[in-house]
Amino acid sequence: MAAAWWLQQPLPLARKAVELSIESGTPPRQVAQAWVDAGVQVPPRLLYEWFRWSGQARRIRAGSYAIEVGATPRSLLAMMVQGDETLERIRITEGWTLRQLRAALAQAPDLQHASAGLSDAELMAAIGDPGEPAEGRFFPDTYSYSPGVSDLTVLKRAHAAMQRRLAQTWAERSPDVPLKGADEALILASIIEKETGQAADRGLVAGVFNNRLRIGMPLQTDPAVIYGLGSRYDGTLHKSDLALDTPYNTYLRTGLPPTPISLPGLASLRAAVRPASTRALYFVARGDGSSEFSASLADHNRAVSKYQRGR
Repeated sequence: MAAAWWLQQPLPLARKAVELSIESGTPPRQVAQAWVDAGVQVPPRLLYEWFRWSGQARRIRAGSYAIEVGATPRSLLAMMVQGDETLERIRITEGWTLRQLRAALAQAPDLQHASAGLSDAELMAAIGDPGEPAEGRFFPDTYSYSPGVSDLTVLKRAHAAMQRRLAQTWAERSPDVPLKGADEALILASIIEKETGQAADRGLVAGVFNNRLRIGMPLQTDPAVIYGLGSRYDGTLHKSDLALDTPYNTYLRTGLPPTPISLPGLASLRAAVRPASTRALYFVARGDGSSEFSASLADHNRAVSKYQRGR
């Protein structure tokens, strides 16, 4: 009888609203502890025993959740079990810039816009990673969230997902990649994401850029130049743009740009650290989404004439 009474009582909360992101596969005991860490003021063992006793512990769904004053142990579990039917979703797309991500969050339904007005640096501090450049740090995926949750909670989840994916792929890197750390892999992956027209070419695109880094050849990648132009880019990359010295002008500067230029997906992360074996140093778009790869400048020039100049 005491247990039945407790299940209907409002949970004591540390603040008016408590938010939590749950990743797929999180054990019920960890879910209970996470709610307590987030601000539910009950012993974690009590929550866990309720989850287990209910018989629904294994039905808890991944998502970003929010509860307010008045939530009970019963309603808390029901929310997590019914999540698939009640949660909103936002899709973060491969190749987006941070600006595009923030614009999508601003338009997402039933999301509290706690990041509105924050600079990129302030946003990173708010999600617990101060001083880290924000571009490229959020993993593209579909994220579920309960109505009323803060956009910072969704961003924390996407940020944590990118950290996990980046660490996993860096640990699986080929021994001869000319990259000095996981951050460089992230930057290169962001370029590969923007340069790949067809998935089948991704490994070769990565191979070209790895080859260029290895011999100190400029990457000469237009998407990086465009990123560096910012609002000055008018939709067409002009010859004068290639002569403008910015930290992202990979025609004038060797090595990688200082930050990622987009949000890379898992395939691009993997390609950056495990590129296809190739002698190619050049590639050009064929016009159908695929690319022509060349090992010599003479071959590349012929490919440019064929596919870009129609000769």
